[in-house]
Amino acid sequence: MSMPSAGTARTWRRELVVVALWLALCTLTGLMVGYALLALLFGVSAYLAVHLTYAYQLHRWLTSDRIEPSEGMGVWQEIYTELYRLKQRNRKRKKRLKSIVHEFQASTAALPDGAVVLDSQGRIVWFNEAAGALMALRSPQDLGQRLANLLRHPRVSSHLIKAEHIGELEVPSPVNEADTLLLRLIPYGNNQRLLIARDISEQKRLEHTRRDFVANASHELRTPLTVLRGYLEMMEEEAGSDGALAGWQAPIREMGEQSRRMNRIIESLLKLARLESEGLQQRQERIDIPKMIHSLVDDIRRANSTTHEIALDIEPGLDLYGRPGELESVFSNLLSNAVRYTTGDAGTIHVRWWRDEDAACFSVTDNGPGIEASHLPRLTERFYRVDPGRQASSGGTGLGLAIVKHCLEHHEAELHIHSEPGVGSTFTCRFPVQRVLERKAA
Repeated sequence: MSMPSAGTARTWRRELVVVALWLALCTLTGLMVGYALLALLFGVSAYLAVHLTYAYQLHRWLTSDRIEPSEGMGVWQEIYTELYRLKQRNRKRKKRLKSIVHEFQASTAALPDGAVVLDSQGRIVWFNEAAGALMALRSPQDLGQRLANLLRHPRVSSHLIKAEHIGELEVPSPVNEADTLLLRLIPYGNNQRLLIARDISEQKRLEHTRRDFVANASHELRTPLTVLRGYLEMMEEEAGSDGALAGWQAPIREMGEQSRRMNRIIESLLKLARLESEGLQQRQERIDIPKMIHSLVDDIRRANSTTHEIALDIEPGLDLYGRPGELESVFSNLLSNAVRYTTGDAGTIHVRWWRDEDAACFSVTDNGPGIEASHLPRLTERFYRVDPGRQASSGGTGLGLAIVKHCLEHHEAELHIHSEPGVGSTFTCRFPVQRVLERKAA
């Protein structure tokens, strides 16, 4: 607690002297008329009445800006002066804050994206014109209303209740269900949140057009490619040591390998197109993940006749609820990549399936050449290659990790990649705990 200033201390000392002189005067007057006690009581009452009057004026002044108190006497004059200065400073601060708020609202209103300020209960405090147009909000009717009641979407409602940061969430537009809004919910301040809404309908339409084009082009390429492969197979038979095309054996073999690789690329593109368009509509069921992993590892060992050591660390009785075909694609692609890119006879691949506190995890670790950190963010892009020559020669299509990414998105899962050049790589899939199903031991 700070010490009073010299002026304040002097004021209170003067007030004590005035009180003492007033009471002494009242006592002396009472002695002269023979009623000293009564005179002293009158003096105290008069002094108290003066202070109550000034206190009443102060209370009226604090509750109403229109009523100004009198100048006051003694210590009350100092109190009125200090309060008046404080009130003036507060008025200036309020004007300055109001000006900042007006500038913020004016700048936010000019944004093409919608902005909605929500309180801790999810009620609308303020929104700009773009938010009103994108989400059909009206001012002032919707101010104070819960956003979950106006923008009906299960995921938005659940995240508003939990007051979480939802990252990026795509929802149908309440104005036109054919349009799509991208929402971001950002906590800030005293339990307040800022909702940013952007219209991505045109972007979604372009993505849909691109998917249709890739799917249609891939589908149309299958027929001529099938014809070419048929003729190449006939030519390979004639390209034996004593066949009519023996001199063309090497080129015909190379054409056959490239046609088979092109067929794998087309199949992968069609699979991606199916995942993007129909993946969420596939039937979901309980999947015995340990059994699936063991089966895939056995298939890889038989198909590749690999000399690599594949070590398994599988937690039994740990199942998932999901789409069997997609999860099989995820595990198969990661296992095949580990086998393909682990070079040398001393290659070791560790496959793990376990559960931690908040997720079920599948990981594949190899001791291959590893990947530079600059390449990691782009590994799941279509046809992105760290080493184009090596991937082409090994039979890769450049679409495996893109398929893995889409399959994991359908299961609300994430792919984490850790790699060091010369040490190896670890690919880890983390599935949310709500999809985990555990079998009790018999």
